Amino acid sequence: MAKASKANNSDAIARSLTSADLDLDRLVAKVAWMYHVRNLSQGEIARRFKLSQSGVSRLLEQAKSTGIVRTQINLPEGLFTELESGLEEAYDMKEVHVFDVPEVKSESELVHDLGQLLAIRLATVGIHANVVGFTSWSRSLRATVEALKNTKNSDAKYVVEMLGDVGDPAAQHEAALTTQQFAEIVGAEPMFLRVPGVVPSKEIRDVLLKNDFHVQDAFRLLERVELALVGIGTCEIVPPLTGGDNFFTSKEFDLAKKAGAVGQVNLRFIDKDGKPVTTKLDDRVIGITLKQLKQADTRIGVAGGSSKYQAIRAALRGGWINTLATDVETAKWLLVNAKQ
Repeated sequence: MAKASKANNSDAIARSLTSADLDLDRLVAKVAWMYHVRNLSQGEIARRFKLSQSGVSRLLEQAKSTGIVRTQINLPEGLFTELESGLEEAYDMKEVHVFDVPEVKSESELVHDLGQLLAIRLATVGIHANVVGFTSWSRSLRATVEALKNTKNSDAKYVVEMLGDVGDPAAQHEAALTTQQFAEIVGAEPMFLRVPGVVPSKEIRDVLLKNDFHVQDAFRLLERVELALVGIGTCEIVPPLTGGDNFFTSKEFDLAKKAGAVGQVNLRFIDKDGKPVTTKLDDRVIGITLKQLKQADTRIGVAGGSSKYQAIRAALRGGWINTLATDVETAKWLLVNAKQ
């Protein structure tokens, strides 16, 4: 009995030490993120985390000595293994990456940070697919490309846009530049969809597809996408996008919601169980179809925030994404509500 008691005590001490190490790693990573990415001063960080400024300085030195900070931030492994594994099992997914995003003031800031955190993972594992589908209008994915460093760990041949232009000319220009930048980083050829993402009618869509050879080239590649970086959205207009012209109006989004939609994947509407919602709106979208998307072996979504909970869960249930990058609170909600 004495030996068993000693063994139990040793196990408890080991678990306690492991937990303490992970808590310290998490704090070091948070402080490094705030200092090197958010550009906060050591004094500001000290006030946020209720530390002394010298304590912040020591944590930053530890980030360097342990390799969390080199030329970029490298997040420690194993911080949320149980949560990630639970989500992978609950939704039958390839991978889940859960990030403890340092204090954010808005969902816009959250998705930006998630995109940058995903970049760290992509830089580590590389891009391994001949044809990569990219959602250039996604705020989180633009942040990913913004933070992604040049990497030779890639064998991509093409980066193809999965949706036509949405937003005003300035937004379209920014999206095209992001696609170009992403292609250059992975050493691939960019393929643009320089047509409206949403057109007034099916007839106009068919005419554009029939007469634009560049669009036809892009659509042929959409049949061959092996890795897709997917945009997950609600059934709402999120600034800086506005309704009309090359995007759905609020009334059209309301029609989709009345038909059962709780979210959309690259402007393809899905219900709470992830099943496609059939409406005439679908015929007006110029971009990858859900059938084409499902053919991609790896479908990565990066999203978080309470406004997107339903849409993310629907995308997971439908299998439209099989790799997810998200924040802790979103991950917890998804796990708790997996069966509801």
